[in-house]
Formats: sequence, C-alpha cells, structure tokens
Amino acid sequence: MVVALRILDDGAWISVDDDRKVSVSELWRVPGGGFCGCDLTDLVVEGFVEVGVDGRTVDVRAYGQCIACGAAGTTDWTPVGRLVEGEFRHLDRDGVLDPVVFD
Repeated sequence: MVVALRILDDGAWISVDDDRKVSVSELWRVPGGGFCGCDLTDLVVEGFVEVGVDGRTVDVRAYGQCIACGAAGTTDWTPVGRLVEGEFRHLDRDGVLDPVVFD
C-alpha cells in the first residue's frame, strides 16, 4: 500500500495522504542526551525539516528549542506515528517520545 507523506505550509504540518496530521507548536518530551544536555528535553517544535517512513513508523526531523536550557537545533529522526492498515495513528504525546508507545 502506498501512502503519501509530505511537509506542508513551509514546515508547519506533516501530511499523510493529503490530510494534515502532525503540526508544529507542540511540546515534545524527548529523552535527554540527543538534543541538548537536559535529562529530559521539553522541545517546542518550530518546523519540520524531513519526513520519512521506516517500516510502518512515520519519522520526522524537526527544528525546535528546549524550553529549559534554550538549546536550538534539529532533532535526529524521531517517531511521530505509525501506519496501521493504511491509516495513520499518532504517537501518544502525553509521555516521553518512544517508538513503541502509540495510541
């Protein structure tokens, strides 16, 4: 099954099959060490740089800033959702971003 993934509106949205699914201006909790020196990074996502898929997992590279220490930059590939039977399912953003926690 083919699914179209796109970045829309100058990096503001991730589109899955022409339906906006993931937006910027969200706060992501990312385990520390990869983005900045904080033990747990609270990252305000300001824009998407790349979108891709690894198996069924939809990953993005996003630009943002840690609200604790102020570090800014681009994330490594970070999971935001999963394709299940052709439908996009969001990552549970109430917890720390982890590729195995989906709603």
